[in-house]
Amino acid sequence: MIFLDALDVSMVGVALPAIQHDLGLTTSSLQWVVSGYVLGYGGLLLLGGRTADLLGRRRVFLVALGVFAVASLLGGVVDDGGLLIAARFVKGVAAAFTAPAALSIITTTFPEGPQRNKALSFFTASGASGYSLGLVLSGLLTEIGWRWTLLMPVPVAVIALIAALKVLPRGREERAEGGHDLVGAVTITGSMLLLVFTVVQAPEAGWASVRTIGSLAGVAALLGLFVFTELKVRHPLVRLGILRSGHIVRANLGLVILMGSYVAFQFVAMQYFQNLLGWSALGTAMAFLPAGVLVALTSTKMGDFADRFGTGKLIVIGAAALAGGYAIFLGIDRTPSLGGMVIPGMVLLGIAFALSFPALNIQATNGVDDDEQGLASGLLNTSGQVGGAIVLAVVTAVLTSGGGETLSIGSLRAAIVVSLVLALVGLAISATGLRARKAVPAAEPVRTYETV
Repeated sequence: MIFLDALDVSMVGVALPAIQHDLGLTTSSLQWVVSGYVLGYGGLLLLGGRTADLLGRRRVFLVALGVFAVASLLGGVVDDGGLLIAARFVKGVAAAFTAPAALSIITTTFPEGPQRNKALSFFTASGASGYSLGLVLSGLLTEIGWRWTLLMPVPVAVIALIAALKVLPRGREERAEGGHDLVGAVTITGSMLLLVFTVVQAPEAGWASVRTIGSLAGVAALLGLFVFTELKVRHPLVRLGILRSGHIVRANLGLVILMGSYVAFQFVAMQYFQNLLGWSALGTAMAFLPAGVLVALTSTKMGDFADRFGTGKLIVIGAAALAGGYAIFLGIDRTPSLGGMVIPGMVLLGIAFALSFPALNIQATNGVDDDEQGLASGLLNTSGQVGGAIVLAVVTAVLTSGGGETLSIGSLRAAIVVSLVLALVGLAISATGLRARKAVPAAEPVRTYETV
């Protein structure tokens, strides 16, 4: 599933300028092609993880994968921007059930330690391979027609569905007890949708307008109701006690920043390369390729690195590389240097993902009981997807803050600053994990693949 998700993200990202041109979308509307997917994905991931724990991971994975394929097909044939965004949202909802089911299948199949770390590193490598392949295919397919980039995941999903039917065992699997927390699912999803809508519309409505302030108050009310529900309901969507673990909280914050800053950066870079510089879709895809290839080539080794050095050190180095990559791209102009800016910046971003993503997955699921692996997996994926939607909304607001649709070097650079600041915050948060580890008394041994 992570292969499909990465394939979809990279292919749609390259096709965004062509979609905008053909469907007549504004920059604010265009970001919903991305946000519709990630909000459907991130908003219901917790419910998807809980459903996998309750109903069985194999069953949930297969049904949701079928819906994913159908939604992909619909997204590729519609002629209206609103219908495309709706299809993307449904597709994201399907991914919200497949992703935690897939990850929890791994974490419950392999025991905590080197075996699970290696499995998760291969899981990450699959995502990197999907991202890299998606870049190449999207560059080629967009030259033919952007619809093909939306249709390409359909046969991949069908093949994955057939393979899963044969490979995933039918035997009885351990399931969690309890029921669904639908109120929690509705309130958290509603709050995220309203927050993104508010941030995107704020430049037009005014940050101090009654509409903006009222919407933000609505977001706060929904989040408050979500927390209240989780504390009172018998079977909460999120057992808030899981957040008492420092390493799990840091892992989720780390993925918020990693995915949030990068999704926003990718959106800005696509606008820069294609709309401002006039690069072709294939040329733009090739610019991003070094990062994807680097992750694909190194991800399978990250489990061994985590065993040897600990996840904390990998995350800190990754956060530093992430900030360095964004800092290099602050030098954007109308005659960018491939050797001086584009390639070095992309290589640093590739290093950041190669180190951080598998380490964050390992850290977020260590020390969690099998009956809550779906919750832990869903919580982590939610962090990444919701982070992507919110930061993208902020960046879109920055790009359109001048009141027009004309891009400028100044607005693009300001948008990249948002990603850079987030990366620096992530570096500071990850560094606290190293300090916490040093504070652990010598009498309490800590396994190398854990970060306290």
